[in-house]
Amino acid sequence: MISRIKRVPLKEVWRHEAYDFSTWLRDNIDVVSEVIGVELINPETEQKAGDFRIDLLVEDNDGSIIVIENQLDKSDHDHLGKILVYKTAYEAKAAIWIVSEARNEHIKVINWLNESTDSDFYMLKLEAIKIDESPPAPLLTLIVAPSEEARVIGIEKKEWAYRENVRYDFWFQLLEGARDKTSLHAKISPGKGSWINASAGINGLSYQYFLRKNEVAVGLYIDRGTDSEDFNKQIFDYLLNNKSKIEEEFGEDLEWFQVEGTRHCRITKTSTKGGWMDQEEWDAIHDWMIESMIRLHKALNPFINELKRTL
Repeated sequence: MISRIKRVPLKEVWRHEAYDFSTWLRDNIDVVSEVIGVELINPETEQKAGDFRIDLLVEDNDGSIIVIENQLDKSDHDHLGKILVYKTAYEAKAAIWIVSEARNEHIKVINWLNESTDSDFYMLKLEAIKIDESPPAPLLTLIVAPSEEARVIGIEKKEWAYRENVRYDFWFQLLEGARDKTSLHAKISPGKGSWINASAGINGLSYQYFLRKNEVAVGLYIDRGTDSEDFNKQIFDYLLNNKSKIEEEFGEDLEWFQVEGTRHCRITKTSTKGGWMDQEEWDAIHDWMIESMIRLHKALNPFINELKRTL
């Protein structure tokens, strides 16, 4: 015969969170150790943290402090705030939040903390169960735990955020320097991406600045949208047929890209003298980009004007 598990309301088992459950957990701290895979020792209840009292303060085998916050209800902002206060007050290595039910937004926060800090955060779900008429027993389920993958994700997110902020600064300074020399990108705001563009006066044609880690480029980007591959090619071929005149006016060779299987086409000039990582060279890089964009616009503009009359 196989019996069924029955769930019992938590407050029928532990009537008071602090006096009943925290005391029980202090005397049975091994149940948490088993779930998180860390041996916890020397549990103490109701330790002070300023005007607050921590449900449980424990140590691991290295003597590092870990705080535990219990909640016999659905997770809420108040208890989330408390566990952060307690962890900070005791400079704890880790924090464990035990709840009856975890809200999605709080799960996301605990995951974010594991990704973004050097501390360990755990979130456990507590249930009380019994089989037939047996005494109730605790069932702890691990919801969130720190991991090396989370740490790597956190590092990658920080690096990406740093990259976006640096690129924004790069574009801001470039556009500020360009305003006195050309009106081409005068109405464009700085962004955090790897390129910014301004219309060339024809739908789907734009003058673009490109930015990478250690190189930059200026160019004309041709893409008139879905199902426009043939039209893009016609425009590109028209400009390519005038390649010698365009490059003569520009003063240097240009890079002509029409990649098989892609919709867009590009005409660019690239510099490998530095990119967003080379902040000490930004002034020189900006000067090159602005001057090259002015020359590119001058070289292409007569042919783009001709296209305007025929499209």
